[in-house]
Amino acid sequence: MIRSPIQEVTNKLQFRAIGIVKGVYKPNSLEQINRGSILDEKSRIIETVILGKTLSLIKKYIKLENNYFWIVYPRNKTANNLHLQVAGIWDPYHLNKIDNNFSAKDLDQLLKELKLYNNYFSIRGVLIYVNTQKKEIIIKICSSPSKGLKNNSFKLVIQGEIPIKFLNHFVSLDVIRDDNTLVMEKYQMIEKI
Repeated sequence: MIRSPIQEVTNKLQFRAIGIVKGVYKPNSLEQINRGSILDEKSRIIETVILGKTLSLIKKYIKLENNYFWIVYPRNKTANNLHLQVAGIWDPYHLNKIDNNFSAKDLDQLLKELKLYNNYFSIRGVLIYVNTQKKEIIIKICSSPSKGLKNNSFKLVIQGEIPIKFLNHFVSLDVIRDDNTLVMEKYQMIEKI
């Protein structure tokens, strides 16, 4: 069984901002490989940092010149300045134990079977801002609480339109990455907060 890079939602009000992006990771320097950028298949550059738990995986198993599907957390301050935090690598043939009877398929095809695709993001949080002129929304996401941190939330600016009457509602969004911008494909209202 191939594990999905983006797990199913387990709670109706589960916050999250996670996606999958295919590309080559280029560190800024070999001395500090946790900071760099992902060069996607269209040669577009996305500023990137590697989170600690993924760093050892990269050092041991990854050839930096190869394309991989990166499991990422998106961050931005404005609609067109996407920054990614790499939380993992999705390569089920090389990084997971798979039954030998399993026939190898192209990773893009596997993603499609999992109802996912390159540059897809699942965003779940509270709609806190709507700009109808710019066609932008802001979603507030609360991360899992960390030790010593009181407010562990952040905001994402997304291109798209949701009626203003849904402010302060918990929403689930299907989002795609277009260059360095997150663009909403569809949304679902979950409930008023």
